[in-house]
Amino acid sequence: MNHPTTIYLVRHGQTVWNTEHRFQGHQDSPLTKQGIQQAEWLSESLQNVHLDHIYASTSGRASRTADILKGDRNIPMTQTDDLMEQNLGVWEGRVQEEIQQLYPEQWESFWKNPSAFYVDASETYQEVLKRAVSLLQHILNEHAGQSVLLVTHTVVVKLLMAYFEGRPLRELWNLPYIHPTCLCKVEVYSDRSDIILHGDTSHYRMIEENQH
Repeated sequence: MNHPTTIYLVRHGQTVWNTEHRFQGHQDSPLTKQGIQQAEWLSESLQNVHLDHIYASTSGRASRTADILKGDRNIPMTQTDDLMEQNLGVWEGRVQEEIQQLYPEQWESFWKNPSAFYVDASETYQEVLKRAVSLLQHILNEHAGQSVLLVTHTVVVKLLMAYFEGRPLRELWNLPYIHPTCLCKVEVYSDRSDIILHGDTSHYRMIEENQH
């Protein structure tokens, strides 16, 4: 395959629970006004980028972001559970501070030793990686030589980019940080993957910190 398959990978816009530092996982909360704005900025910056297909997580925050990115363009869109965020079991809906206090060992594993992470009813990182890479392989076969946008969540973006980089799981949370609606772009050839963008936020129009 001489002509690359171009994969655009996007995290959803900021949500209410993001601003409350609350873990979402398979649960959901709506995009904030700022989250909608972030998606609109990215939509404008992608306006002249040809996209053959969009795949979006079935979570509302991701599918809403995907709808904004699509705009009024006639691009086929598929929603799939394979792009959902990591199921965080008993952590979902709780604020980070509470989790740190109640589950100190698992908290440490989550960030520093991902291969050892598990809490009641959660998915492991390895399980998320398996479903995400399985979908990626399907997309690369189904859309060879095309441009495809994936709208998903932080852990899935991190895992797929680590897969492209050959980054070991223990280094998963090293920089770059995955901000809301940040853009990754990877050109996939038969023998290699070229990372063009990783966590890009150049579509942001202003400094957004502390504007919750």
